[in-house]
Formats: sequence, C-alpha cells, structure tokens
Amino acid sequence: MSELKELIEKFIELDDDLNEKIENYLESHDDIDEAFENDNEEQIEELGELYHEIEHMVFHEEFIIVSNASSEEKEVVALIISDEDEEAEEFVIPAFTDEKEAEIAIETFKEQFEENEFTCDKKTGSEIVADHSEDEDFIGLAINAPQWDFVIGSEEVHECHD
Repeated sequence: MSELKELIEKFIELDDDLNEKIENYLESHDDIDEAFENDNEEQIEELGELYHEIEHMVFHEEFIIVSNASSEEKEVVALIISDEDEEAEEFVIPAFTDEKEAEIAIETFKEQFEENEFTCDKKTGSEIVADHSEDEDFIGLAINAPQWDFVIGSEEVHECHD
C-alpha cells in the first residue's frame, strides 16, 4: 500500500472518530465550545498535520486517471458534486492510487455509462490540477472515488518551499 493511501486511511479514521465525538458532545451541549476543543486538541492538531502532509504528497504522487475513449476526443472522467438546482456544475476529478482502485471505479462507471469505453493514464496530482486550473467549476481531486469519501481541494495541492 502506498504511503499516501495509508495517510488518507489514517486521516479518514481519525476524522470519523472526531465526528462521532462531536455528535455525542452535541447531544448534551448546544454547540462546540472551548472545553471540547481543549479536550480534543491533540486529535485536532494531528488531523491538521496529516492533511498538510497529504497536500504535499498529492502534489508529487503519480495517479491513474480514467478517460472516456468513446468520444472523438479522449475526455477525463469527472464527477459532478453540485446540486441539480445549482447554476454551475462543480466537479472533481477522480484520481486513483493503483490499478486495483481504478478497476473498481471503471466497473462502477460502466454500470452508469454502458456505452462508453474507458482508458487509463498516469499523471501527478500537480499535473491534474494544472490541466483543470482554468475551469472555475473544478473543485479538486477525489482520491480513490467512489470507494472513499475523500476530496482534496485543488488550491490545497501544493509544495512548501522551506
């Protein structure tokens, strides 16, 4: 398993745990207060550090992206995430950490779009973001979608210079 995949799984686990704590806390309190934040400060900080590390790794990581090869011009598969009643259709690009994850997604895509033929290419996270940076409806990358519920915003994919 890739280091990025391990970090994201750890992040999801910590985030789910914190969300459960929040739900339990809100059963007896009106809102999240300083006491809750102090009690969970270590976990909150760990989530922030993990996310920042993920931002850096996504910048350099080579992903598999899926394209529709049935149209005249090969078109990268995008997932619409905005509501139907919204004017603009915001979207994310699914990016996969390995062939197995891509194959699972392609099976899902084939169920939804039977007539399409799919192909895979490899690009780094920074290249994928750069390819779509001109589109104001582009939100970011969905890592291993639809299996995971993890999206990293395009503006968050970066490399720090020390």
